[in-house]
Amino acid sequence: RKKLRTHLDAMAARRDKLVRPAADKSDGDRLLYIHDFLCSHVRYDKLKKEYSHEILGPLGQGVGVCEGIAKSTKLLCDALGVWCVVALSDSNPEKGIKYRHTWNVVRLDGRYYHLDVTFDNSLGTPEQIRYDYFLLSDRQHYRDHEPAIWPVPPCDDGDRFYYRARRLSFTRPEDVRKRAAQALKKDRTLVFHWRGGVLTGAVLADLAQLLEAEARAAGKTVRITVNRPQAVLRMIPRAAGGIEMEYANEGELDPA
Repeated sequence: RKKLRTHLDAMAARRDKLVRPAADKSDGDRLLYIHDFLCSHVRYDKLKKEYSHEILGPLGQGVGVCEGIAKSTKLLCDALGVWCVVALSDSNPEKGIKYRHTWNVVRLDGRYYHLDVTFDNSLGTPEQIRYDYFLLSDRQHYRDHEPAIWPVPPCDDGDRFYYRARRLSFTRPEDVRKRAAQALKKDRTLVFHWRGGVLTGAVLADLAQLLEAEARAAGKTVRITVNRPQAVLRMIPRAAGGIEMEYANEGELDPA
């Protein structure tokens, strides 16, 4: 009991310290703050230690699995007054999904959204955080997630998806070309969402050729990575050329 009380007191102090900088932010910015903190300071625990399934892992040890990360997200949301629940899906051996997966559903201005910090953590780095799973609708989220075991509120709004809200969701190749040219000029990585129809193999090839042409015009090479279920592409300047598929699944899904 004494050890448990010590852990509880330590986590309460840690929680209060972490939420203090976000106290005066809007609910949307509070969610962004929580997401960015966890993506920057927590690494996925491939060994799956027991404490990684609980808040103690991410907030105490800096490591966690999806369950611990989702619970930590809810703890911080609760402390900041943002409505949040933990969602759980089952495994699917037929698809190669070996384990259950956990994420969050949050509410902003009366509407509900999926938030999967673990999947974004698996794609990004502390230096370059990803937002492929930040405020998704049901239609977007369930492209690469299994259905929730227990009911969660319907998420029917896709307009607050991070890349769309930040004007990084493009429907025309010309828009992609312009933003790529700007990024190449500054030697910056460009991450964007394609909203101009289904990201088929042909569409992906056309976008890749466009990005590579812009790089050649700038005297540079680029590597392109693709999160195909979410139609998110990343252009990395001055990297070895080619296209690489990304899989946001914390190692639970065998891409083969």
